[in-house]
Amino acid sequence: MPASRFRPRVVILGAGFGGVNAAKVLGGAPVDVVVVDRTNHHLFQPLLYQVATAALAPSDIAAATRALLRGYKNIKVIMGEAVGVDADARQVCLRDGARLDYDFLVVATGSSYSFFGHDEWARHAHVLKTLDDALEIRSALLSAFELAERCTDVAEIRRLMTFVVIGGGPTGVELAGTIAELSRTTLARDFRTIAPDSAHIVLCEAGERILSAFTPEQSRYGAAMLRRLGVHVRTGAMVRAVDARGVDVGGERIEAALVLWCAGTAANPAAQWLRAVSAKNGGVRVKPDCSLPGRPEIFVIGDVASLDGADGNPLPALAPVAKQQGCYVGKLLRTKIEGGAEPGPFRYRDYGMMAIIGRSRAVAMLFGLRMRGFAAWLAWSLIHLMLLVDFRSRLTVYVNWSWAWFTYGRGARLLTRAPRWIEQRRVQPEDRASTRELTQGDMTK
Repeated sequence: MPASRFRPRVVILGAGFGGVNAAKVLGGAPVDVVVVDRTNHHLFQPLLYQVATAALAPSDIAAATRALLRGYKNIKVIMGEAVGVDADARQVCLRDGARLDYDFLVVATGSSYSFFGHDEWARHAHVLKTLDDALEIRSALLSAFELAERCTDVAEIRRLMTFVVIGGGPTGVELAGTIAELSRTTLARDFRTIAPDSAHIVLCEAGERILSAFTPEQSRYGAAMLRRLGVHVRTGAMVRAVDARGVDVGGERIEAALVLWCAGTAANPAAQWLRAVSAKNGGVRVKPDCSLPGRPEIFVIGDVASLDGADGNPLPALAPVAKQQGCYVGKLLRTKIEGGAEPGPFRYRDYGMMAIIGRSRAVAMLFGLRMRGFAAWLAWSLIHLMLLVDFRSRLTVYVNWSWAWFTYGRGARLLTRAPRWIEQRRVQPEDRASTRELTQGDMTK
């Protein structure tokens, strides 16, 4: 420890669920805490898809990290990007060249989407991890309808109104269902030339069924509800190529305006920084107390860590896991610093999981109960409202959801620019009546 410091310093990399909860537990302890994140906000990722589909505004699901932690005088927040760790010198290296000394380090840098060795697909497929991602998807989605409204080429209209979602997990299902509702309810009343309710939404899953983490009966229910919304559900459909004009999947070419990638995640490269053993997804293999083997002063939590649960399988990359690990590591560090009995190994309490399937439909496994339909949707709504970080966010989201429920409206449908990646064809003077007739007739084929 440098001689100029008299209290231990804990550096936390990442202001997600794991990092923020670790910091809060250490608030007020006899320790200096430095939270480092490349953004200035904490994001409630489970509702990120609703920003992408114009149901919520960014401020509804994000809060300034400094505001969340300002009540703790011993916590400092730094906006910066970690690019490495010098474990021998006990320093974190930032992209701008700065170095941060630490006595204890908590790595909670999260994960990003994996393209399974086809990184070139990332140029053409959108992912959903950050607010920037969500806003780009929203812009691309709404712009596709705007371009279709001006277009007279029937084939191009069909492409502009086709959206492909890759991955049949909760995120993919929620995105596909919400896009279908957006096009068939809200936007259906807003255009005069095209028929948004004839948009073609395709959900592709390489496995045998969507929502594979749920029971087979719940998976069948989810697929049936998506089809009722007009989503084309394709299972056993392996992606072969993704380009600027669409995808090759399951032996078929699908021309599409927007490809959304929700198929798999990989841990951010902390294992390389720490020269640690990594799991298949790149997560750092940690001891039962979330510490790095051979480095008891370094802890790795959340999506970037790999730790087996009670069943012998790796814990899932879910917000509850990161949140519980953050609280656990915070308590462990506090006892190390203040003295006292340290907690035993980390034990994940699995309260269940949920996935929403459009308006008033969801599947859930909570506290051993298997739910579906309106009851599951109501449970999903209440739990997500309570998990939002502050009262203002809860109130705003509740009002927006209530307004959308009664009016089928979405208040965050503003476009400030057209996405650069959409190829804009030169629009000819259109015959509105004939174009609408072609759209309604051909889009359903």
